[in-house]
Amino acid sequence: MDSVHGQWMREAMVMAEEALAASEVPVGCVFVRDGVIIAKARNRTNELRNATRHAELEAIDSIMADGSLTPEISEYPLSNTTLYVTVEPCIMCASALRQMGIKEVFYGCANDRFGGCGSVLGVNERLPHPTHPSYSATGGYYREEAIMLLRRFYITENTNGIFSSPIPKSKANRVLKTIVGPDLPRP
Repeated sequence: MDSVHGQWMREAMVMAEEALAASEVPVGCVFVRDGVIIAKARNRTNELRNATRHAELEAIDSIMADGSLTPEISEYPLSNTTLYVTVEPCIMCASALRQMGIKEVFYGCANDRFGGCGSVLGVNERLPHPTHPSYSATGGYYREEAIMLLRRFYITENTNGIFSSPIPKSKANRVLKTIVGPDLPRP
């Protein structure tokens, strides 16, 4: 793994750990521009009781609210910005990133349920769009660690989680799986 990508992914993992500690689905991200983190965030869906408060959107909001980070109005304010996120952006976030003109995305593990960068739907570059440019998304950075954080979260009862699981199931007898297999081939 490239040391630069590893550095930024470690920062995203710290945010994911913060999410886990706050009883949120453990997803964290950092946005990097010119070799500097300009925003970092974690999921806050349970805390704010709002299903749209994913890490990526939390960070985008902070970027857009800071006039020094977006000094001039631009159609694509993230065109020179790279995102590092622990889990593949969902379809909602992948679409928002495309509309904001993100330069590129690096992520940890695939999102086999809601992935917007190819696992479920290729919003980032497979779907044509008349105006918004596509972006590349590369997975596998800290993949095993990201999967283990998710497993640690989902093995708990998550009594605070209103947006993380549609039907609560008793998890009293579950055992944490510590072996991470290879990604399954995608169609």
